Amino acid sequence: MTENAVPVELLPTPPMEIADEEVAASERIRDFTTGSVHSWDLVTGADGPGTRMTLFLSGCGMRCQFCQNPDTWHMRDGVRHSVDEVMERVTRYATIMKVTGGGLTISGGEPLLQAKFVMNIFRRCKDLNIHTALDTAGLLGARLSDDDLNYVDLVLLDIKSGIPETYKRVTGRPLQPTLDFARRLSDLGKTMWIRFVLVPGLTDAVENVDAIADFVATLDGVERLEVLPFHQLGRDKWAATGEPYLLGETAPPDKELIERVKRQFAKRGINVM
Repeated sequence: MTENAVPVELLPTPPMEIADEEVAASERIRDFTTGSVHSWDLVTGADGPGTRMTLFLSGCGMRCQFCQNPDTWHMRDGVRHSVDEVMERVTRYATIMKVTGGGLTISGGEPLLQAKFVMNIFRRCKDLNIHTALDTAGLLGARLSDDDLNYVDLVLLDIKSGIPETYKRVTGRPLQPTLDFARRLSDLGKTMWIRFVLVPGLTDAVENVDAIADFVATLDGVERLEVLPFHQLGRDKWAATGEPYLLGETAPPDKELIERVKRQFAKRGINVM
């Protein structure tokens, strides 16, 4: 733990009333031909293999203490786009994506708030032989059927913490749905990249990391685990949320801490990045 980090037991659980409303609103959606889009990006070396179009959707039912994009929390703040409009942009870059072994990644926010919209896009991608990746925290994994998952080539699964109490403190939500989704993906033979954000004083406890490592080591299909060091790049966005940013004084993890955590995962035979 860094000297100025706030111990996890002193951090309050995020208020979830607005996030609950976001989840409830998503359950009322009946138009699956359009969705709330936050932004787009064309990247290489992130969000999956090759050159990728990453589609960021608006709306999230979690309130992570370290969220770097709180501007994606509300579906109402996004721009409505149709599946056809999304695919017009995707096909524009289809050649370069295929040549580099890339494809389309749908992220958020939490894309499974708009699960049917996501699946309509992924089905169209598979018709064009475009690789698909889903970036999710897994809370709403039950919204996807096994048939839906046939159209997902890669799941980028965020496991925020390994101890349920710490997970609740970090996100405001229970851990178990994420573990259940990961186990289901494993049983179905789906390819996963696990992502873990390392925050001094919040997620860095030895026992918390061990809990994630012990669980991930039991899964099939995990190609890699990415340790993502906490940073302050999203700090300025928090001012508009109306919620206190509790990690304003938390420094990024130093090299020694990052290496310790990577060793904990590697000891379980996990391919750590």
